[in-house]
Order: sequence, then structure tokens, then C-alpha cells
Amino acid sequence: MEEKRELPNRKHPRLDNYDYSSAGAYFITICTQNRRCALSRIVGRGLAPAEEYTSNEYQIKYTKYGQIAEQQLLSLESRYPYMKIDQYVIMPNHIHIIMILEDDAGASPRPTIMDIVCAYKSLTTRECRKNGFQEKLFQTSFFEHIIRNRQDYEEHMKYIYENPMRWYYDELYTEE
Repeated sequence: MEEKRELPNRKHPRLDNYDYSSAGAYFITICTQNRRCALSRIVGRGLAPAEEYTSNEYQIKYTKYGQIAEQQLLSLESRYPYMKIDQYVIMPNHIHIIMILEDDAGASPRPTIMDIVCAYKSLTTRECRKNGFQEKLFQTSFFEHIIRNRQDYEEHMKYIYENPMRWYYDELYTEE
């Protein structure tokens, strides 16, 4: 007789009773499945062989899947006209985004942040599969933070800007 295995209890990562279709700014992190470094490489500042870069600065070099991820991210603005991608960075195994939902009424019911991120992950995965990616591209869920004020916005914008410089020390860092 086979022993019945219990699945781990997942904590629901969203705030109860919050309308995630509300106008405002959201900081979003989407990770690749098993933190696989499939989207880009960070070169510079000692993170890659010296012949791959010419200055002391870092560079993000997208893989073909990272290029698809960026194209699909930027195309979301035409799909959701009340939504703006304000800042983003595509790291080797994760993506950080500041997404702004504007006050325009838009569709009714208006898609939520979850709807937008799910559409993004689905469209990106579909295009990557057309280009040879065979595995699951993204983790099932994603992290979001509702940006509450100007200081909070500036801290997250700085985090996005500095993330490539801190890649080696990042909690999501893995060997490529």
C-alpha cells in the first residue's frame, strides 16, 4: 500500500482584502524555475573573464531567452494600456520590475497584477519554447510589494539599478 504524502502548506503571498487592480506602483520579482541562469549573464567587476568586457563597469548580456523576456515585458504596455513598466532589470535567474497601474478605468473587471504577471510568464514561456527552451521557465508564484510612498519607490528603484552590481552577493545568486 502506497503511503499518502502530504503536500507542503503554501503561505498565500498576497494581502487579504487588497484590490490588486488598484492604481499604484508595485515592485515585482519573478524567478526562473530552480533559479536556473537562463535569462542573462552579468559581466564585469570580476564576474566574468576579462576578455569579455572592456571597462570596470558591469554589463548585462541577455541570452536569447532574456531578449524574449524583455520583448514580452515591454509589449505588456500595449496589451494593458493603463499599465506602465517604470523600471526593470533582467538578471540571470530573476526579473525585478516596478509596474505602475494608472487610474484609467480600463476593462471591467480590470485585470489584477496577478493576471498581468501570469500573462507575461505564459507569453514569455511560449516564445522561449518556440526558440528551443524545453523546461519550465518560471517558478509558479512571484513576489510583489505594494509601493507605499516616494521613499519606498526610490529605495526599490535604487535596488533595481544596483542589483547587477551586487549580483555576486545577491540572495538569488547561483553559479551559472
